[in-house]
Amino acid sequence: QVQLVESGGGLVQAGDSLRLSCAASGRTLSSYVMGWFRQAPGKEREFVAAYGWNGSRLYYSDSVKGRFTISRDNAKIAVYLQMGSLKPEDTAVYYCAAGRTVGRTVGEYDYWGQGTQVTVSS
Repeated sequence: QVQLVESGGGLVQAGDSLRLSCAASGRTLSSYVMGWFRQAPGKEREFVAAYGWNGSRLYYSDSVKGRFTISRDNAKIAVYLQMGSLKPEDTAVYYCAAGRTVGRTVGEYDYWGQGTQVTVSS
């Protein structure tokens, strides 16, 4: 069992940066693929970024590529999402997820955090 807790969300202005953190407990994350998803009001949860289980591959949605960076710490007990050049359309609840295979769909991840709100004002 893996418990995930996100933090770092908040209210920022367009063009600002923000760093989200996802802390894990229960077991280390070294054997898991870690992903970030987001869900805006009235929309489905969508893929943002993923970090392959061995760290050799990183994946991003087209909407955030070049602006967001996913990373994990050396002890592999936390995952981060550095968000830059934020836009109002980035406003959403951001979720951290852990799974066994690299994927871009919600169903491919087994464990989820409670989410953290990111609001970008124009």
